[in-house]
Amino acid sequence: MRATDLLRNSVQSDWDAATDHLFCKQLADGTLPLDKMRWYLIQDYKFIDEFVRLLATTIAHAPTLADGIPMVQFLSLVTSTENTYFLRSFEALEVSKADQNAPAAPATHAFQSLMQAARTSDRYEQMLAVLSVAEWSYLTWANQYKIYNSDLPFWFSEWIDLHTGEGFESVVNHLRGQLDLVWNDLSGHHQTKAAAMFRDAVLCERAFFDAALKAQSVN
Repeated sequence: MRATDLLRNSVQSDWDAATDHLFCKQLADGTLPLDKMRWYLIQDYKFIDEFVRLLATTIAHAPTLADGIPMVQFLSLVTSTENTYFLRSFEALEVSKADQNAPAAPATHAFQSLMQAARTSDRYEQMLAVLSVAEWSYLTWANQYKIYNSDLPFWFSEWIDLHTGEGFESVVNHLRGQLDLVWNDLSGHHQTKAAAMFRDAVLCERAFFDAALKAQSVN
C-alpha cells in the first residue's frame, strides 16, 4: 500500500468528516448561504497567501527539475486562474476591501501556522505532507459534485471545476507520488514528524469547513 494511503487511513474518520462535509454539499447544490460563502472566500484567500509560499519552498526542495516542474505549473495556475477566480467572486458577491482585509479567523490562523511550520522545517516530506492533504482532500470532495446544475452560480461551480479534472488529478498524484517516493528512505523520527503534519493538516481542513459553516458574517 502507498505511504499516502497509510497516512490517510490513520486519520480516516477526520478525513471522511473533511471530505464529506455539509459545507461542500451546500456549495455544490447552491443552497449555501452567501454570507458563509463570503466568509469562506475571504478566509481561504488568506490561506492561499501562505500556501503559495509553501508551494514555492517545496519546489526549491525538489530533488530534480523533473520533480519540480509539475509543482511549478501548479503554482502558475494558483497565482493566475485561481487568483482571478477569487477577485471575480469578491466583486460579484460585493465583498469590500475592508472585509477582504478582515483578520484571519482562528481556523485560518491555525492552518497558516501549520503551513509556515512545514515551510520552515527544511524537510521536503513535511512540506509534501501538508500540500498533499490540502489538494487531495479537495479532489476527494469535489469529485463527488463534478456534475452540477447548469444554473449554479460561478462562485460555486468554478470552485468545483478548479478542484476536479485530469489536470488537478495529476497535481494530486504528483504530490502524493513525491511523498511516497521519499517515505521509505526516511528515519522513523522523520516519518513520525511527517505523519503528524499530515494529521494536523486533515484536522485543519475539517476545522476550516466547520468554521465556514458556522460563520454568520464576513467578519
